[in-house]
Amino acid sequence: QVHPLRSPDIELPGSFDLILLGIGPDGHTASLFPGDPALEASGPIARVDEPGLPPYHPRLTFTYPVLDSARAIVFLVGGADKREIVGRILAGDESLPAARVRARETFLIADEAAASR
Repeated sequence: QVHPLRSPDIELPGSFDLILLGIGPDGHTASLFPGDPALEASGPIARVDEPGLPPYHPRLTFTYPVLDSARAIVFLVGGADKREIVGRILAGDESLPAARVRARETFLIADEAAASR
């Protein structure tokens, strides 16, 4: 049986060694979308009621405090539609949620289409 989340006040048992993430064409990661209030959440998990891209259903996401406490973050990115976003992230454009992740170590693995400039 699934119970609805009434409060995102969930405690996690410490930090993660590795978190694997993707990057969306708008620069979102982990359901942290540009302009969403979840970007400023201080608890470990935030509810995202109106995600910026399909599927348009409420989601839960780890917040920056959880992502930033990980020993390593690995971003996997593929496709020519991500080329511009990857360039902006690598240039440090903090208007993009993926560029704001500050884990101890961060790796970006991209296919040729996403990585070419």
